[in-house]
Amino acid sequence: MCDTRDLLHFVGSIPLDSSADVFRRLSGEVSAFLRRIPDGETGERARWIRFQQTMLEGHPAIEVDAAEPPLPVLQSDGTVLREIRRVRLKPDVDAEGVEFDTGYDRAALGSYETFRRLRDEGTVPPGVRFQLALPTPMATGLMYVSPNGRERYLRCYERCLLRALGTIAASIPHDELSIQFDVCQEVLMFENYFPEGNAGYKVPIFQQFARLAAAVPGDVELGFHLCYGSPGDQPLIRLHDAKVLVELMNGIGASVERPVHFIHIPVPRHAGDAFFAPLVDWRRPAGTHLYLGLLQYDDAAGNEARIAAARRVVQDFGVGAECGFGRTDPKRVPGLLAGHRAAAQLLASLQAAGAVDRD
Repeated sequence: MCDTRDLLHFVGSIPLDSSADVFRRLSGEVSAFLRRIPDGETGERARWIRFQQTMLEGHPAIEVDAAEPPLPVLQSDGTVLREIRRVRLKPDVDAEGVEFDTGYDRAALGSYETFRRLRDEGTVPPGVRFQLALPTPMATGLMYVSPNGRERYLRCYERCLLRALGTIAASIPHDELSIQFDVCQEVLMFENYFPEGNAGYKVPIFQQFARLAAAVPGDVELGFHLCYGSPGDQPLIRLHDAKVLVELMNGIGASVERPVHFIHIPVPRHAGDAFFAPLVDWRRPAGTHLYLGLLQYDDAAGNEARIAAARRVVQDFGVGAECGFGRTDPKRVPGLLAGHRAAAQLLASLQAAGAVDRD
C-alpha cells in the first residue's frame, strides 16, 4: 500500500509567476500527498525546451541546415502548431570543443534557494524534496537538430547537460534533491512521429537512459516522466493503449543499473480498461513507484472512472496530470489542484478499504 505522500506527483510545469508561488501553492493545498515539489518551470522554461532552441539558434557553432525541410509540429487533432527549421553543428566545428550553456544549473540553484528559504520559514513542510526536471539530449536533438550530423550534436549536448547536472548535485544536498528526466521525443520516435524515420532507434534510446541515470548520484532520488508533448496544451499524438509506454518502462528497468524511484506515464482522457491492460506486462523494479497521469481538468467523474479502470490492472500507484500544465490557462490552477486533492483522497480511502478487507 502506498504511503499517502506517494499519492500525487506533479510533472513540473505550473502556470504561476514564480517558483515561490509554486512552492507556496502546492505546500498549502496538497503537500500531505507529495514526496517532492517541482519549481514549476517558470520563466524561460515555461515552454519546456523552447529556450534551448533559442540558445542553439544563437550559438556561433550552429547553423540552419538548408538541405532539410522544416519539421511540422503536428498535434493529435491534425493542427500544425508551427514549423521548425532544424539546425546542425557547422561541419568544420570541432564538436568536442563546443560548449552549450543549457541554463539548467542556474535555474535549479535559484529555485532551490527559494525552496530552502520557504522550508526554513515553515511554508514548505520538512522531508519534502526539491524536484528538478531535465530534458534528455534527444529532446532537443530530435526536435531542433537536423538528422545530418545529429550524433555529433547529441554527444556534445549530453556532455554539457551532464556538466550542469554535476553542478546541481554538487550544490544541493542529496537527501533534498529529486531529478526527473523528461522523456518525450523518444516516445514520439517509438510512434514514428518524425519524418526521417527511426531505424535502429531503440538501442541508442536505452543507452542514453543508462548514461543519464548513471550521472545522478546514488543518494539522489531519480525518476522518469514519459510524455507525448503538450506544446499547445493538447497531446501531439494519441495512444490507444499503454503498450509503448510499458516497453519504454521495461527498457528503463533493464538498462538503468541504479534505483529508479518513480516513473510517471501519461494517460489520455479516453483511457479505459483497454488502455491500462498492457500494464500487466510491466516488470516493475523493486522500489519503483508508478504515477499514472490520468487526471484531467474539471472531470471528476472521468478521473474516478480512470482510477477504477487502472485499479483493475495495477493496485499500487499514485496519480497526476497527463503532463505538465504550464501551457494551460492560469485560471485553471485552482480547479486542477482541487482535482488532484480529491483524487488523492479517493485513492487514500480506497487503499484504507482494501487494507480492511485484507484484514
